[in-house]
Amino acid sequence: MDLSKDKDPVINEKMKKNLVYVSIFSIIMFFAGLSSAYIVLMGDSIWIKAAMPNAFWWSSAMIFLSSMSFIFAIKQAKKNNSNLLKVFMSITLVLGLLFIVFQFKGFNQLKEKGIYGTSTIMVSEGKYGQPFEVQINGEDVYVENNMYMLNNKKLSGNDFELFTNYLGQFIPSKNNPLGQKLTKDISNVNIIYKNKPLIVKNNTLYINDSTQLGPSDFKNLHYLAQNVAEGRVDMVPIGTIGEDYTIWYKGEELIMKKRKLAGKSGKSLTSYELNEAERSRDNASSFLYLLTYAHLMHVLVALLYLLRIVIKTFKNTFNSKNNLSLRLTSIFWHFLGLLWGYLILFLIFIH
Repeated sequence: MDLSKDKDPVINEKMKKNLVYVSIFSIIMFFAGLSSAYIVLMGDSIWIKAAMPNAFWWSSAMIFLSSMSFIFAIKQAKKNNSNLLKVFMSITLVLGLLFIVFQFKGFNQLKEKGIYGTSTIMVSEGKYGQPFEVQINGEDVYVENNMYMLNNKKLSGNDFELFTNYLGQFIPSKNNPLGQKLTKDISNVNIIYKNKPLIVKNNTLYINDSTQLGPSDFKNLHYLAQNVAEGRVDMVPIGTIGEDYTIWYKGEELIMKKRKLAGKSGKSLTSYELNEAERSRDNASSFLYLLTYAHLMHVLVALLYLLRIVIKTFKNTFNSKNNLSLRLTSIFWHFLGLLWGYLILFLIFIH
């Protein structure tokens, strides 16, 4: 039984508005708490700052345009123009759905950059040189500033293709489930194990004439091959430090120096800080996902209610005198748009 039917219309409207405002206040407090935790943790952790994915800008456009179309829809309801009301409400719903689509595209773009939210900042498994290295035409491939190098140049072109193809053989596949068989004849590439070249015998790797490379070492080689295939070097995020992303610790930007993090001013981190960096989780990305996913969940719930409103619109439920649920939904929808605007600005200037 709906008790609100027996109430005075003015009281009923105030009651429903108050419920919406209480919901909005609760959400504001929730995101304020997350924002505060973000800022506090940022001051005492290794922090990665990466650019927002392009898809997030498109999703921003979608949700702000949907708010505009909702405003026009309310105006048409007050004018008893049911045809235009249906048009603008349909546009609002479609734009809301497009917001969801671009959000997930943004998450995929983050993952392509190695921003996962659950991983460590630095590569711990399959790190190049521990214990495997590669030689191309007798020259060592080495790592500098989070890049694979050869002859004092960034590994690229045919040499990079040889490098990736050779190591790619050790990624387990349908034809090579254990990732222990050499499937390609690449004679000018050698793999070095603990400063000694491995021997190719029976299409696999041997430490010497009688000792095959062990399972644990092959597993480490699998991880290295996967890191190379995904463009990862010493850092889990993919790209060049200082260009694609920056690393911060207690307000100071960090750089890679001899494959270790150091202050940009030249001050090296202590052994304790280096160990913490190697074990540290990517808290910045974790919060990035937490904030955006939390907002996304609220949008999904609002979209379900918006769909119900659109269905009512096509049943000609709303007019100049009966549009309370339409107006209340618009208030909450505009709030979610403003909340997303806040989150984008927060992540740009703080993240």
